[in-house]
Amino acid sequence: MRHDDPRPPLSCSRLLLEIRDLNLDFGTPRGRVHALRNVSLDVPAGQVVGIVGESGSGKSTLAYTVMGLLPENADVTSGSILFEGRNLLKMPAPARRSLLGDRVSMIFQDPMTALNPVRTIASQMIDIQHHEQGSRSEKRAHALDMLHRAGIPDPQIRIGAYPHHFSGGMRQRVCIAMALLVKPALLVADEPTTALDATLEVQIIHLLKELQKEIGCSVLFVSHHLGAVAELCDRVAVMYAGEVVEQGPVRDIFHNPAHPYTRALLECDPGRIKKSTRTLPTIPGEVPSLLGSKEGCIFHSRCSQAFNRCMHDNPVEYRIGMDQVARCHVLDKQRLVSA
Repeated sequence: MRHDDPRPPLSCSRLLLEIRDLNLDFGTPRGRVHALRNVSLDVPAGQVVGIVGESGSGKSTLAYTVMGLLPENADVTSGSILFEGRNLLKMPAPARRSLLGDRVSMIFQDPMTALNPVRTIASQMIDIQHHEQGSRSEKRAHALDMLHRAGIPDPQIRIGAYPHHFSGGMRQRVCIAMALLVKPALLVADEPTTALDATLEVQIIHLLKELQKEIGCSVLFVSHHLGAVAELCDRVAVMYAGEVVEQGPVRDIFHNPAHPYTRALLECDPGRIKKSTRTLPTIPGEVPSLLGSKEGCIFHSRCSQAFNRCMHDNPVEYRIGMDQVARCHVLDKQRLVSA
């Protein structure tokens, strides 16, 4: 069934973040790299939305675009990012900066470099509360409470330490505590478990889930780990080469993937391999260059189901069920055959 409105219907939850037809280029000596193309995504209030895809798919670029943390060669050519009804792309720089560390917070990918190495945890956690009223002692007390909730042992002692005194997992807990200290409406988490081992990753995911429910914020969760997304997220968007190719409730995407790329990603998940093997499954081919204009489906060169139309026509979104959409000509072909 063709979906006239490009957005899938959501529950009655209001939308905190609405990304519409977002296009972003990077200027390079070789030409313009079309890093994001026609990206549309909704983040309802109080929900966790995951973004998954291979390296280079545009996941982190989208997260940094939402935060406004882009390099000078980045150029948003069209689209909008509405946060609480205001278009972030049209806001004056000072007004947008005032949202950071207040209504919007971010957990960065690498806990080793996210903290200032020459300042104590206390000074950094106090300074991040610059929007809040109150004395330094009151802000220190708030920081201690959040460190305790984030699972930092002996926070009264550890708050005076420097980042290098903490392990990688503890540093990431500190980063989570700092990001949630101001009780943001939106938390952007850019692969916050990448630098951690499997045991720590599980702990951090459970901590995020617990604190997110406690504070009630929305989370935009970028990850390449499908198991983490299944555990934490309410909804998921699958990105490939700068496009969102499929999105919907996490249960629907994992149990009924519609796009060939989504199915290929799930088949490559080590957690789904049931037989012992020395060779991990991969998706054949390589991610295409994003230089210059493209015709047809961006995935057609790696897709086993591609046919002639895939090479020439850009696919539109088709609805699968009530709340799931995917960009794939095969879905239209199946609809015509069954009609």
